[in-house]
Amino acid sequence: MDEYVKRLANVLDVEPNYSELVAIERIPRFRERTLSIAETDINMLDFLKLYGCELQFVVGEKNAILGRVMQPLNSLRYELRFIEAARTCLAEIDNEQLRHKVVVALETKQQNLPTVIWNATWGTDEIAQLTSLSNGLYQPEQSQHEISQYGNDIQYLNDVIGKLQSGDYSVDLTYLGNIQQSWQYGSRAGQLHNSARLLITRLDDATQILQQRVHQQPLCSQSKPNKQARVVESMFYSVYIGKVQPYMASVNRAAGQLFEPLSELAQLQQHVMPESFKPYYSLSLNWDDETGLWALYQQRVREHTEAWQDLLEQCGLRPAA
Repeated sequence: MDEYVKRLANVLDVEPNYSELVAIERIPRFRERTLSIAETDINMLDFLKLYGCELQFVVGEKNAILGRVMQPLNSLRYELRFIEAARTCLAEIDNEQLRHKVVVALETKQQNLPTVIWNATWGTDEIAQLTSLSNGLYQPEQSQHEISQYGNDIQYLNDVIGKLQSGDYSVDLTYLGNIQQSWQYGSRAGQLHNSARLLITRLDDATQILQQRVHQQPLCSQSKPNKQARVVESMFYSVYIGKVQPYMASVNRAAGQLFEPLSELAQLQQHVMPESFKPYYSLSLNWDDETGLWALYQQRVREHTEAWQDLLEQCGLRPAA
């Protein structure tokens, strides 16, 4: 895009200006985007009283890895197994005191579940890798199929969360591990953010060049094309239409495929979303936010297209609609 601005400035005899890339709201650090969860489990004495219940087996597995930190998705698996086992176990418990403790633990687990789901999605290392800005620009020829798969996978994840929120705890979480693992191999969301930032900034720089010739140094008079206008027209078709527009279209298509479901993944969980995460959601993730990055991108594309049309119309060369 720097080369595009340079060539446009050269063909129009205007000094180019390369602005600093537009700022972007980054995903919060791990501690700022994870939620704390109060531990609620069965103590050892009560654990021994659960003999014969599936719940004893579930709690026993958790105790067996005590001292090791559970990955967020595994924590979600455990909580769901606990809830299902506790529900079954209640019908088998005769001891009223033990029954009460299991009921309290079950209710607490259910209340905490939205927080556990949040941590299992937005509190993971994998989502941080997917959204990292450290891996350059989006390359359509390398990533187009991958983006489509990511979008489908995240929509599947959203469907799972919807079922959990409706009280269906029997959903299979096996595929979610595969989804998150795939995010470790590329920062496609971050690359799209980088490309959007670059396009927003350089399209604006190029628009300023076009507008300068339209309003301050008209390229043509009386709508008659001259030699320079023909050179500019040639660049419009060969560079802007031939190279810049296809890349913008690829970024726009990929961003829609990825950020619409990503935005939904956050929106589904707004009731537990940390305050520190909300600016990132609004400004970087939300495809429909009028103040966000993607709205600004669409605005800069429109402005640049209009600036080209105004310049070419000045010379009677505006393309037919």
